[in-house]
Amino acid sequence: MSRFRRWVLAARPKTLTISLSSIIAGTALAWADYRVLDWPTAIATLAAALLIQIGTNLYNDAIDFERGTDTPARLGPERATAQGWFSAAEVKRAAHTCFGLAFLIGIYLTWVGGWPIVAIGLLSLVAGYAYTAGPRPIAYSAQGELFVFLFFGLAAVLGSYYLQTRSISAGALFTACAIGALAAAVLLVNNYRDLDTDEKADKLTLVHSLGRRGSRVLYRLLLLLPFGLPLLLQGPSPGAWLVLAALPYALWLQFRFGRETSGPAFNQTLAATARLQLFYSLLLALGLAI
Repeated sequence: MSRFRRWVLAARPKTLTISLSSIIAGTALAWADYRVLDWPTAIATLAAALLIQIGTNLYNDAIDFERGTDTPARLGPERATAQGWFSAAEVKRAAHTCFGLAFLIGIYLTWVGGWPIVAIGLLSLVAGYAYTAGPRPIAYSAQGELFVFLFFGLAAVLGSYYLQTRSISAGALFTACAIGALAAAVLLVNNYRDLDTDEKADKLTLVHSLGRRGSRVLYRLLLLLPFGLPLLLQGPSPGAWLVLAALPYALWLQFRFGRETSGPAFNQTLAATARLQLFYSLLLALGLAI
């Protein structure tokens, strides 16, 4: 593979729809509520969210290698540092570059949205670093799914909504919870797949705490609860019912997750869960635009 292709894979492109979905949902709801859309701000918000996620992914790649979590027994996709494509120092520098660029974009977003955006931006940057680094990394605890719910759900959706409207609504909060639940489901699949090798590396995730059976129940809830959103948005946004078109896909995924036995096969389930979140967000955006 070319060097560029390796960097693309290191960014974990199949999971970047998590950021994309959040910004789509928040911006679409702002349009539905106020019929306003500031394109430069929307694009800058998406760029900052993607850069923070890529930076987090890269830092996770390097630190997992240094901690000995990424071994030849790992069942997930190839990781850049573990494969020897780049040194840990190179990957960390790339992560720092992403965080730095996100910070620069954040200056513009702060000018647009004021101090609330400063708080969201700085917390997101710190959380991106703390996810894998530091004495008590989030990724090595049972709080990983909560981290994803908070930052790729509440922070990203509410932040993008606020940047467009300078306000927060109940509908935006409900939408953020729905998108955050689907994002958390993506991480849950990742941790479920890696449970055996994670435990050997003392990476005790939520799946370790719940066990495989409890994790299957949680996955089912994370996938299905967001489809109650149309009931909460029925009055102001009847078009939100369009998200129910994704329900059969969600039902198929939770059935597949409960029956899957092969570790590597969960790579496909993880990618499919990320696609469900994007599909859900696009349907929501289309319904809100009607």
